[in-house]
Amino acid sequence: MSRSHLLLILRSNNQPSPSPSPDCNHCRGSVNSYENKKIDLAKYINYVSAPEAGAIATFSGTTRDTFEGKTVVELRYEAYVPMAIRNLKSICHSARSSWDLHSIAVVHCLGTVPVGETSVFIAVSATHRADALDACKFLIDELKASVPIWKKEVYSNGEVWKENTEFLERKSELGKNDGCCRRKVETEAPDRKSCCKAKVKVEEAAHTSTS
Repeated sequence: MSRSHLLLILRSNNQPSPSPSPDCNHCRGSVNSYENKKIDLAKYINYVSAPEAGAIATFSGTTRDTFEGKTVVELRYEAYVPMAIRNLKSICHSARSSWDLHSIAVVHCLGTVPVGETSVFIAVSATHRADALDACKFLIDELKASVPIWKKEVYSNGEVWKENTEFLERKSELGKNDGCCRRKVETEAPDRKSCCKAKVKVEEAAHTSTS
C-alpha cells in the first residue's frame, strides 16, 4: 500500500507583513513519499509548539467505516500537486493576515488511507486560544473548498469518486452569474471576541469587455 504526504509548513516570524508573498522563505510546501506510513500527529504538534504560544489547535480527519449504510474499506486520494501546494500557501497566508498566529502545519495523505487512519491533519499555534481555534477551522474549511484534492471512497461492494460538500457549495456560489460578471471570493476576519466565526464573503465584481 503506497502513499505520500502533501505537506505545507509555515513558520511565523511573529511580525507577518500585511500581504505576505506566497513564495516567502518561511513557508515550505513539499510532497514526501512513504510506504505504509501514517501521519505523525505528535511530530506536527511539536513543530508548531513554542514558548510564546499559549494555545495549539488541531484538526484530524480520519477515514470512517460507513457512509449512508455502506461499508467503507478505504479512501484513495489524488491531487494536482503544484496547484494544491500553491492554494495551501494562499490559505495559510490568509489565516495569518486574519489572526495572530505563530506557526501552521498542514499535511494531507495522497494514496490509500484505511479505516481509522488520518487523512488530513492541521496544527495551529497562537498566543491565545481564540485565534488558534478560529484559524484551524478556517484552514480545514478552505482546504476542503478550494484545494484540488480528490477522494475515492472504496466500499465492500463498489467504489465512487466524491466531491467535498464545501467544494460544491463554493462552485455553486462562483457559478451564480449571467456571463457578464464574475465573483470575487474573499475572507473576512472574524470577531476576535468569539470562536470559530471565520466567514467567506462573495462580492459581485463587474467585468467589462470590449469588442
